[in-house]
Amino acid sequence: MTENEIAKLVVDLCFKIHTQYGPGLFESVYEEIFCYEWDKKNIPFFRQHPIPLVHEEIKMDAGFRADVMIGNKVIIELKSIEALAPVHYKQVQTYLKLTGCKLGLLVNFNVALIKDGIHRIVNKL
Repeated sequence: MTENEIAKLVVDLCFKIHTQYGPGLFESVYEEIFCYEWDKKNIPFFRQHPIPLVHEEIKMDAGFRADVMIGNKVIIELKSIEALAPVHYKQVQTYLKLTGCKLGLLVNFNVALIKDGIHRIVNKL
């Protein structure tokens, strides 16, 4: 499955969740529902997956934790905040660089229309 095929499924699922529950819940609630629904698709993913970071001779077991990582191809960063800041986009770019993934989706559920809350971030895709 390609990054774009995964992204389409993610967007469809986010739309379904947002339509049912709307904005205003905790990020952890959206993550729980997202992962529950994604698990039904039988497509491998990791939740709160620690990503190691190596700096010269120092190896850290967890440089960050990916909210959701699908098929070692797509990183999903879930938010439920009033407004995304420029640093949120940069954060996903950093995650993509560290993992070698080519596509990240930054999803903010705290919006009136979910289409306004989904942002695609690429790394050499």
